[in-house]
Amino acid sequence: MKTISFPRTELRASNVVLGLMRIANLPDEDIRTLYGSARDAGINTFDHADIYGPTRHACEERFGQAVKLTAAERESIVIQSKVGIRSGYFDFSKEHILRTVDESLAALRTDYLDLLLLHRPDTLVEPEEVAAAFDELHAAGKVVNFGVSNHTPGQVDLLKTAVRQPLVANQVQLSITHCPMIASGVAANMGGLDQSVSRDNGLLDYSRLNGMTLQAWSPFQKGFFDGVFIGDLDDHAELNSVLDELAAAYGVTPTGIAVAWITRHPANMQVVLGTTNPGRVAESAAGSELPLTREEWYRLFRAAGHTLP
Repeated sequence: MKTISFPRTELRASNVVLGLMRIANLPDEDIRTLYGSARDAGINTFDHADIYGPTRHACEERFGQAVKLTAAERESIVIQSKVGIRSGYFDFSKEHILRTVDESLAALRTDYLDLLLLHRPDTLVEPEEVAAAFDELHAAGKVVNFGVSNHTPGQVDLLKTAVRQPLVANQVQLSITHCPMIASGVAANMGGLDQSVSRDNGLLDYSRLNGMTLQAWSPFQKGFFDGVFIGDLDDHAELNSVLDELAAAYGVTPTGIAVAWITRHPANMQVVLGTTNPGRVAESAAGSELPLTREEWYRLFRAAGHTLP
């Protein structure tokens, strides 16, 4: 398993992350098996959010109840959570951030988060409030590192006008079939081509220039929760043919190749899994360090329907 270093921090994390948004109704033993399969595969990073589950903090609480981390085990892993989404609105107020982090820590049964992300951009954000919350959390040892999720470069820069801690990560949707942040740059300045439209104001290059680690959520989704592309021969027959061919050549499954397409990128991205299937975790982890060639990477890109001018 490849690990990455977050610039300007002491944080080292696996480039495959286990997301835990679907564990609320799993028995304790199944959660422990899922966690164990991730650790066996070399994954040391676990992704949460206060909104995951049927009620706030439900998945965090189930994780804390089932896994019961020892002090030594807690020090060996990275736990991150997210804050800011409320019922019908977004909220980056100081009060909400502080209260939510305390609730997350209690649910997870841990004293600190390795990384806290602001979940969806709050257009009513006051950077000074966020900064005050981050300062208090950092000084108290409750949060070690900070970042964002689904933010544009301009939104990150706005936060930076007040926030003193480095913003080290941005979790965004990315897969072979849903990659406007990559595809628009490949076809830059092509008039009349929808792919050329930038939908994130150059987020990929901004992240590389500013030392922000991109975390790819929904790495197997066709679009915004439109179903997975792996095995979809109706909409993605050519892509699946290439996935199958490369999987056979590298001795992995198509899932591993789909992960490798993201981890191969020199931006050193992380892939956030959403599965509760231990076998799928192992299949995904196999793509952590798989060295796709340039030709193979672009072949997958073209097979997914993207234009190479």
